[in-house]
Amino acid sequence: TDTSTRATMAAAARFLLRGAGSKASIANVNIGDQSLFGITLLRLSPNCSSQTKTQRRNAAHFTYHPDPVPTEYGPTTKMNLFQSVTSALDNTLASDPTAVIFGEDVAFGGVFRCTVGLRDKYGKDRVFNTPLCEQGIVGFGIGAAVAGATAIAEIQFADYIYPAFDQIVNEAAKYRYRSGNLFDCGNLTIRAPWGCVGHGSLYHSQSPEAFFAHCPGIKVVIPRGPVQCKGLLLSCIADQNPCIFFEPKILYRAAVEQVPTEAYTIPLSQAEVIQEGSDVTLVAWGTQIHVLREVANMAQEKLGVSCELIDLQTILPWDTETVCKSVAKTGRLLISHEAPITGGFAAEISSTVQEECFLNLEAPIARVCGYDTPFPHIFEPFYIPDKWKCFDAVKKLISF
Repeated sequence: TDTSTRATMAAAARFLLRGAGSKASIANVNIGDQSLFGITLLRLSPNCSSQTKTQRRNAAHFTYHPDPVPTEYGPTTKMNLFQSVTSALDNTLASDPTAVIFGEDVAFGGVFRCTVGLRDKYGKDRVFNTPLCEQGIVGFGIGAAVAGATAIAEIQFADYIYPAFDQIVNEAAKYRYRSGNLFDCGNLTIRAPWGCVGHGSLYHSQSPEAFFAHCPGIKVVIPRGPVQCKGLLLSCIADQNPCIFFEPKILYRAAVEQVPTEAYTIPLSQAEVIQEGSDVTLVAWGTQIHVLREVANMAQEKLGVSCELIDLQTILPWDTETVCKSVAKTGRLLISHEAPITGGFAAEISSTVQEECFLNLEAPIARVCGYDTPFPHIFEPFYIPDKWKCFDAVKKLISF
């Protein structure tokens, strides 16, 4: 009922704001037919306890495990994700005299420090601020790219990319097509911090990739860590199509790996099988890869279930072959993303796999995604598709 729902939300708010007085204080709160609310709250963080009211909340809903050190791209150095972005941009500015970087506050390094030091190194004519106008930023980028420059635009948060939607969808994506390939703005790359961060609320947590996945003529890319971030960003910059590059902002400092210092590329539209398995295929991108990595380990340890984990990496055009090949082997598919479930990109993957692998499926395809609500603030831990929701979905797939 509405009354019980309000009581439940009030109890959750009191718990998150004041700290848990005891396990018993919330263990008996019910949500509909479920009575696991208290247990779920206590599982939100390995540091969650009732020791002190001033205890710090652990925002991360996953554990980051760095990828192995790459050996094929030369010497490496320790970088977090925002430093790998800086390194990619530095490589580009050094090798391409036409490259320019622009956006709100990029001249002093940007709010996430991704462009720090670049204006001092390359000059104010190549790294410069713009007015607070996303439509103008992208419109300028289109013009610069058409004129022959390598244009790298920054939208300060993916949540604020919508004022530029018309420029991206109706201009950048269609420029080559409408001119019969006489003109194009393929040298345009648009960067934007993306996804939940633990406290971003409505306007600093969104994952808008599905909006752009419906638009032919652009590419949409999301990395999972520093090594992929640099290689994929350099691929976007070099690609002859306008690209949108979403960077998981919760990983800017949390993700640290040994990253090659020289320029290198990772192919677009190629998914990566991170872990091979035989029973269930898990598909995600960005931050959610690290959630599903934990789910795969839990499934093996607790259920004896072997999961194959795939990082999609490129949302548009996506790698149907790798995903369908995996599902044909395992017979089961779980897709997870932070964006709302209705119309999310998981629906497109599910539809394609249903068409291509119908006779191979042993269970209905599962989607574990955000709810169809605006992104909440204090209720973020309940909104995100955490490892417990995904693990429950794996159990249902296996027992179907």
